[in-house]
Amino acid sequence: MTLQMTNLNFSGQISHSAALALVDVPQKELIARASDLRDAGHGRLISYSRKVFIPLTRLCRDVCHYCTFAKAPKGIEAPYLSPDQVLEIARAGQATGCKEALFTLGDKPELRYSAAREALAELGYSTTLEYLAAMADIVFTKTGLLPHLNPGIMTPEELTALRDVSVSMGIMLETVSRRLGQKGGCHYGSPDKDPAVRLETIRAAGRLQIPFTSGILIGIGETRIERIESLLALRELHEEFRHIQEIIIQNFRAKADTKMANSPEPDLADLQWTIAVARIICGPDMSVQAPPNLSDGGAGLIAAGINDWGGVSPVTPDHVNPEAPWPHLDQLAQDTAGCAKILVERLGVYPSYAHQSDIWLAKRMRKPVLDLIDADGFVRADDWVPGDASKGLPKTSPTLGYVPDLSLSKVLSRAAGGEDLSEADVCRLFAARNEEVAEVTHAANELRRKVNGDTVSYVVTRNINYTNICYFKCQFCAFSKGKMSENLRGRPYDLTNDAVVERAKEAWDRGAVEVCLQGGIHPKYTGQTYLDILSAIKTELPGIHVHAFSPLEVFQGAQTLGISLCDFLSKLIDEGLGSLPGTAAEIFDDEVRRDICHDKINTEEWFQVVGTAHDLGLKTTSTIMFGHIDRPIHWARHLIRLRDQQKQTGGFTEFVPLPFVHMEAPIYLKGRSRKGPTWRESLLMHSVARLALHPHITNIQGSWVKLGPEGLTACLNAGANDAGGTLMDESITRSAGAEHGQEMTPQRMERLLNEMGRPIRQRTTLYGDAETARRVASFSKNTVPA
Repeated sequence: MTLQMTNLNFSGQISHSAALALVDVPQKELIARASDLRDAGHGRLISYSRKVFIPLTRLCRDVCHYCTFAKAPKGIEAPYLSPDQVLEIARAGQATGCKEALFTLGDKPELRYSAAREALAELGYSTTLEYLAAMADIVFTKTGLLPHLNPGIMTPEELTALRDVSVSMGIMLETVSRRLGQKGGCHYGSPDKDPAVRLETIRAAGRLQIPFTSGILIGIGETRIERIESLLALRELHEEFRHIQEIIIQNFRAKADTKMANSPEPDLADLQWTIAVARIICGPDMSVQAPPNLSDGGAGLIAAGINDWGGVSPVTPDHVNPEAPWPHLDQLAQDTAGCAKILVERLGVYPSYAHQSDIWLAKRMRKPVLDLIDADGFVRADDWVPGDASKGLPKTSPTLGYVPDLSLSKVLSRAAGGEDLSEADVCRLFAARNEEVAEVTHAANELRRKVNGDTVSYVVTRNINYTNICYFKCQFCAFSKGKMSENLRGRPYDLTNDAVVERAKEAWDRGAVEVCLQGGIHPKYTGQTYLDILSAIKTELPGIHVHAFSPLEVFQGAQTLGISLCDFLSKLIDEGLGSLPGTAAEIFDDEVRRDICHDKINTEEWFQVVGTAHDLGLKTTSTIMFGHIDRPIHWARHLIRLRDQQKQTGGFTEFVPLPFVHMEAPIYLKGRSRKGPTWRESLLMHSVARLALHPHITNIQGSWVKLGPEGLTACLNAGANDAGGTLMDESITRSAGAEHGQEMTPQRMERLLNEMGRPIRQRTTLYGDAETARRVASFSKNTVPA
């Protein structure tokens, strides 16, 4: 039988009857299709979880004929690990970088053994699952490890109690074959291995929105048809509740001193067949896992369609299969690279569930999970965060056996040639990891050299924030809504026009070519307020460029005066406005905007403002604020929207990536966001912007306030060509908790850039050369005004 395209496609799923017919399809065809499906859903990434294995009890009321994990009371030192023993294991895992605490234990041994009941009573608990909940809570509280629980059969009430102390749970279905529970079968005498009972636990977990792990055990006497029926049963439950985060295909290993000690083990081909069938049945997005320590054919498992190795421990053995040691993580990375894949660490809760933590996780688990993940939902690869001066740039080491990806090379080639990249193309660039990052940054830097040369530009400017009082409720903003902190935000203020003018004069005296004006949306401000501020500055300083008023301020100003955007912008131009900052952009995805700035202008309104400005000949910058609840697909849409606008109106002078600074941001303090982008993401944003916006927006700026001096120079070698402004007294990023200072004097800026060995020029707002008199003044008067 041949595998039909009509039965298998990336958007639909294989039918029940077609799934059963897979037994007649040549294995080579199955593996080829499964590999394609896996690549469609997971790209080049093969994930794993760095875990510590905590065998809370080896007692079990079941007597599976292949198991050596379960012991009788006389065969163990104590019925349960003590709290101190649990913590000792957990702390060893914490010390070696583990994120997951995997609790494994026998099924409700107190129902069979008096020794279990007595031990629980001494510990102060009536059931094993009560004790499990307490130990999971202690591990989480004391070490920060995220518990994943495998306690066997659970009632809805037990699942509810355990949900509060874990990020995920699991139970292996193993098989839907009821005959294996009959006399002579491997599950005879094991009431908890009744397929109906196990399926009901999985169903109950779905109703309670618990991220859940399940799978099948092959080689225990089941037929291939029964394997398919088991996978279909899991798929049916997942279709109803969307809660099964991974399907494990585990191969039976014969163990001495068991009734199945002499039973044949599945060979690699049989394991590959089952993996391929699981991928085809469950589709491209499901995570299909096979443990790396139970087979010598790692490359064959990847070829067959897995995307996950499961939990790998640098500390504890596989207590269920103690004869099979875990591979060393460096070797696992090398073996994975040899299959043209990239090893990436995940948590015990999978990315798609971590991204929806408000649905899938107990409230107390959400912030710890978000603190640990990057924009893709995988583990942050380093501890760098924007605005933290104590964190240096992370060091990277090459992965032996790395194989370049031809599809990435093709995207880079198209970008360098000036072709418009698709959303999928841009997402592929943002997906770069390990050696791929160097490929992307190198391509971006070469394009920067071609477009801009080696000269690094910067502007001498002063930020003037005339008020931090604002009636909008942006959840990322610590400038006007953050935790009150005297050394950051300070008290609410509203500067007079005289005070604004005085600051502008100080900036002019110190060589500034521009002042950048922005502030909160004060409830008493109208469009006339902005006109008056502008008039006051230009009356005193006709030669200074005023770069002022975000699209939000312009939109609000026009509304308060009851006039059109065109009319209000024309009035601003008449009063001397030189250009608009392209802030308030955040992320051009209104689903994200509803969460981070629901009462702010939406995407279309932002583009109405800048499009109108461009039509009037007023230049604007463009920005992105990233690293909070957004994802790479949102970044791709953002860049493409800017590119398309630039093709229409041509008014953007530059693109400025603004990494989210989390420390004092309300959305972070409420446990609803990540803690800013990772270093990889921050670097890639500058590189991908260069590639995706080419040849339409030619200036890419790095923000030293958010990146720090070292981060700025790295971005200038990865596609950026502009170092931004000296700022004089920046306050918005400082309010969010950044530590990189309020001013980068021209002397310090040029000293930093000189270390790169690149030519330097002071520029104007619109990227002309600063006049000699301005440059001289900027170096002769460099004291920060009081």
